[in-house]
Parts: sequence; structure tokens; C-alpha cells
Amino acid sequence: MSQEVLLVSLRREGQAPDPASHLSEPRWVRLALIGVALVFLALFLLLPLAVVFGTAFDKGFFYYLDSVRDPDTLSAVRLTLVTAFFSVLLNTLLGLAAAWAITRFRFPGKNFLTTLIDLPFTVSPVISGLVFVLLFGLQGLMGHWLKDHNIQIIFAPLGIILATIFVTFPFVARELIPLMQEQGSDEEEAGMVLGASGWQIFLKITLPNIRWGLLYGIILCNARAMGEFGAVSVVSGHIRGLTNTLPLHVEILYNSYNFTAAFAAASLLAFLALVTLAAKTLVEARVEAERRESEQSLIEEGVHEH
Repeated sequence: MSQEVLLVSLRREGQAPDPASHLSEPRWVRLALIGVALVFLALFLLLPLAVVFGTAFDKGFFYYLDSVRDPDTLSAVRLTLVTAFFSVLLNTLLGLAAAWAITRFRFPGKNFLTTLIDLPFTVSPVISGLVFVLLFGLQGLMGHWLKDHNIQIIFAPLGIILATIFVTFPFVARELIPLMQEQGSDEEEAGMVLGASGWQIFLKITLPNIRWGLLYGIILCNARAMGEFGAVSVVSGHIRGLTNTLPLHVEILYNSYNFTAAFAAASLLAFLALVTLAAKTLVEARVEAERRESEQSLIEEGVHEH
């Protein structure tokens, strides 16, 4: 039996010390830390949610329904969902391609590509939106060419989608790269030796091994896409019913002193955030369950070999 299997087995049976046992704090310290965490959670998460939903229903349920069914609000919802859909779709494909290239091949500029993936994290969304204006605006580098070909990017849904894709690009790739590096390429090389094609290797070996990491990255990408404000605000033009996503629509309603309608629209975003959080929790629970199953299988194999 290997040392790792023996240690895990003994730890499960209570015969081996937990390596973190010497780091345990007194009970009152743990309770105090848990209390501080709960207070922080209540003040910065639960209380804002209560305020959002409470203010949204401040004038009654029917006023809330009228606010949600307002044509401008429905247009903002549609644009938000369309933007999130295309952002997630393209960033999933780009993230898979980037992670595959970085973890499976050696090529000049590999380190540069890895650094480039983190670029949207280091650049302010407002600055990235301004870059799009300088590139695709009427007075930008490509402005006259786009105008001659009747293509509008800035102050149009296409510009919002492109800006959101740029801002959300790293989420899928950054989840997959360390996961694929940790797993290695032994199984894929074995499949290649056995005569499997590239697509067969990807669909039968690679994708099943990274499916939970991929789904986790998609969830994070979707959450950021729906809530993006800075870059979208710069390129949208704030045209009601056309280029306003939900965050921008909330801002316009609030600045117009229509607070109840603003919080009604914000409640939709809060609901989407809660759904995203639930999906994230389910994925994490599934990953933990698979880890435990793998650990148990490792123990059983080690005991059998012994």
C-alpha cells in the first residue's frame, strides 16, 4: 500500500493525526470568528438583498409587476440575456482553445499568451470601453471604414456584446488552465497511441475530465456578463429600449428618482445572482462528492493490493 493511501485510510479510521490539528484554536476564538463572519455576511449580503426586495415591493405587488413589465425594462432584460449568451458561448470556445494550447503544446509566445489572458483583470472596465470607442467610434481608427460599410458597433448592441466578451474572457480559461495542467496528458497520449482522433480524444477523455471546472468557469462568466457596468456604460450610449442592459436601466431609473421601479429592476438582477450562486454551490458540492468518491476508490484499491 502506498504511503498516501495508508495515510488517508488511517486518518479515516482515526488512527492518524490530522496535519492541521496543531493549528486548532480555542473554542471561544472559533466562535468569535464565526460570529464576525456571520455579522459581515448579514451586513454586506443579506441586508442589501432585503433592502432591494423590500423597496421593490414598497408600492405593492401590482406596481412591481407593472415596473417589471415596462417595455424599457423588458428590452433591458432581453439585451442582458442576449449579451450574456454570446459572451458565455464565445468565451467558452476561446477559453477551451487557450487552455488546450497552453497546457498541451510548446510554442513561441506561450508565456505572452498566458499573460494576455489576465489582461482584462488588470485593466479597468471603463478603460476597456474607452479603447473600444477609440477603435470603433466614428472618429476612431476604424470608424470611417465601419461607416462606409454601414456597420455600427459603438452605441449599438454589438458594441455591448464585444465589450462584455473582452471583460469576461479570463473566467473560463483561468479555471481550465490549472485544472488541465494538474491532470496532465497521459490519458490523451494513451488514446492517441490507440489510434483515437483528435475529436475523439477531446470528447471522450479531455471534456469529461474538465467538465466541472468548465461549468464553474461558465457560471462565473455568466454572472459577470449579466452584471457588467463599466465597459458597457461607455459603449452603450444609454439609449432607452435599445442599448440599455439591466444595470444601466437601474441607474437611469434611480437617477430619475423612480426608486421603486429602479429597485424592481434591481431585484431581477438579484434574483439572477441568487440563481447563479445556487448553481455555483451545486457544482462545488458535486466536485467535492467526486473527490470523496475518488479518494474512497483509491483507498479500496490500495487495501486490495496490500
